[in-house]
Amino acid sequence: MRARSIRVAIAGAGNVGVYVAEDLKSKGHDIVLIEQDKEQIEALRPELEVNWVPGDACELVTLEQAVLSACDVVVAATGDDEDNLVISLLAKQEFAVPSVISRVNHPDNLWLFTETWGVDVAMSMPHLLASHVEEVVSIGDAVKLMELEQGKVSLFEVTLADGSPAAGKTCNDLRLPPDCALVAVVREGHVFPPSGETPLSTGDEVLALASPEAEGDLRRALIGEG
Repeated sequence: MRARSIRVAIAGAGNVGVYVAEDLKSKGHDIVLIEQDKEQIEALRPELEVNWVPGDACELVTLEQAVLSACDVVVAATGDDEDNLVISLLAKQEFAVPSVISRVNHPDNLWLFTETWGVDVAMSMPHLLASHVEEVVSIGDAVKLMELEQGKVSLFEVTLADGSPAAGKTCNDLRLPPDCALVAVVREGHVFPPSGETPLSTGDEVLALASPEAEGDLRRALIGEG
């Protein structure tokens, strides 16, 4: 079943904004791209058929021209963290956009990108790269891939090592607490949605969601430590 088409406004036509716009446009979504550099717009317009809105995305008049009130998602993708925070706050408070995703350029600023500033999801490329490095080199440890709901829930990846208490058990055997759930098991290049009777084996990559309070229980169940 094809996902429904959504309307997405993207602030910033740099490399990140353009890539996101091209990808979403190719999947049939309605894209509005806001950019204040008119020369940049004219250079990109022939190659990228989206709804272009020239202007400063930090100003209400520009966001009104982009009809943010009709958007399902806003992506603040500029290269300036202060601008991205302002855009996120305006999108959420002035236009009640359901989902606001913001780019974090400098990792030290990540703590600011919360629901207080209207941000639903903060994306920090340095943190994502670090997570992927950990994923490559970490077997038998829980790697936090991303945070959801402003840090209230995190997505973890664990490759079951020799001696994992989960190896040889089924998902039901783990007796995970509330606020902790397995979401996928990856084995030999295939993805399995886990059921209660799904067996777990050494070498399996397990994806799990857990709240901060349940993270220790998840580690004990899959790794043997809390």
